[in-house]
Amino acid sequence: MVFKLVVIGVLLAIVGSLFSGLFFLYRDRGQGTRAVRALTVRIGLSIVLFLLLLGAFRLGWLPALR
Repeated sequence: MVFKLVVIGVLLAIVGSLFSGLFFLYRDRGQGTRAVRALTVRIGLSIVLFLLLLGAFRLGWLPALR
């Protein structure tokens, strides 16, 4: 149950970072670095989520899909 909440929380953070990148891209008109920073955070969160899911599968917390 806690693992599902962590995954959902990370997914929401990824979506939030994606939309903040879009907002900063529109607002700064390509002059600032806030959009790049927000999208870099999104990539980092995606890598963390992938590693978290991979580790959970290896530890047996996630069943194999058939």
